[in-house]
Parts: sequence; structure tokens; C-alpha cells
Amino acid sequence: MAKFVTIGERLSTTAPAVNKAFTERDAEPILKRAKQQLDAGATYLDVNIGPAENDGPELMKWAVELLQSNFDNVPLALDTSNVAAIEAGISVYNRSKGKPIVNSADAAGRIGYVDVAAANDAIVIALCNGEGIAKDNDERMMYMQTLMERGMEQGMDVENDMWFDPLFLVIKGMQDKQMEVLEFIKMISDMGMKSTGGLSNNSNGMPKHIRPIMDSAMVAMAMMQGLTSAIVNPNDLRLMETIKSCDIIKNNYLYADSYLEI
Repeated sequence: MAKFVTIGERLSTTAPAVNKAFTERDAEPILKRAKQQLDAGATYLDVNIGPAENDGPELMKWAVELLQSNFDNVPLALDTSNVAAIEAGISVYNRSKGKPIVNSADAAGRIGYVDVAAANDAIVIALCNGEGIAKDNDERMMYMQTLMERGMEQGMDVENDMWFDPLFLVIKGMQDKQMEVLEFIKMISDMGMKSTGGLSNNSNGMPKHIRPIMDSAMVAMAMMQGLTSAIVNPNDLRLMETIKSCDIIKNNYLYADSYLEI
């Protein structure tokens, strides 16, 4: 079994400080956040530059080169709705530590992102939704099959290079849907496919002191259903300790008394 893959979420233009740093090409705040996440155990870093309509390709190339040159070719997820920016980032990406991730495709208007990943030998995060959120697991499966078919048409290794996202839902307001999402993760796993998702969606709107508790509970339950990756805040110590402990219980790597430090 492979270790759980954590994708650090803290380089996103949704954070004003990061948005300002990307806009001004100010390396220091970006490198600081990147180092914090890698020191905390992140496998990949998500680079979310937003729509970047004016200078997306140049910005993504700058970000990829900055991060990989400073952190030994750290693997990255390229996160933007600007396809040209993703392609530009991939053009300067060093694959020595892992393929780039295209974040993300869906079964509707963004299905072309599967083609981008296939053309560039990249991984793609494939959201199991269409124009809106799937209403149940039958609909999620329909969207997943649409995405798989597109990947196979493009010659992708769907078992390894398509990471299916069931879409974690906000507990406040959608509490009755949580077990359904977990059941779908099991369905993905039973098909021999990989899965991922934005874990912190589930705790959106909760008090700050509760979010690490809820996120840790969710990731433990999801990992036991077969979740293989998640987009997370690696600087949440409780969450990362839970992930590492679940990896041990699942026999994903050998126990040592120092496992929390690995």
C-alpha cells in the first residue's frame, strides 16, 4: 500500500497575503508558506493562482520555478481556471519528484482539463460533479464514468493518473450527506481507483477550535473507506498526526516510535 498523499492548500489567492505576493511577484511570503507546509509533512503543494486572466502563464511559470528551485523540485498541483497557465507551468515543471497535478476537471464545462493532463502526461483531479453538486451516489458514479471514459479516450492511465474527487460537503447545512460521500469513497476504492478532495470543505463555517477536530475525524473515516489523498492544511498538527496514525494502522508503512516525525 502507498502512503497517503497530502496536498498543501496554503498557497492560494483566496488568502489576501498570498494574492498580494503573487500579484507583486514577492517571493518571501510564498516561500515561507511553502516551507511551513513541507516541514509539516506535505507531499505536494497546491499552487492556486486564481483565474489570473491577465498574466496567468507568466505567473504560473514564475511560481513553479520559484518553488521547485528552492525546495528540491517539490511536486506541485497547478490550480487555476486558466488552461494556458497550467500548460505554461507544466512546460517548466521538473518531474524528478513526481508528476504535476492538474487541478481540476469535472464532467461538464471543465472536462477539457482531462485532455490537458493527458497531453502533458500529468495527473488530473477529477471532480465527480457536473454543472452542480451531484444529488446522490448514482449521479456521482455517472459523472465518474464520464470522466473515466474521457481519460481512456485520451490514453490516460486512469488507475494512477486520475484522482477522483467525491466533493467533501459542508457539514453545517449538509450533515445528512456525509455518510453518502464516505460510501462513494469506498466505491472508488473498490474500483481500484485513486481519490482525493478538499477535506476542509466539510468544516467550513465552524468555530476555529472545532475545525481541526472535525477534519481529523473526517480524514480518519475517509481513509478507512479507501481515500488515498486529500488537499489539506498541513500545519494542522492534529490532522497530520491523524493521517500518519491511519497510515500505520492501514499498514501503509512500517511503524517506528518516531513515526510522527517522519
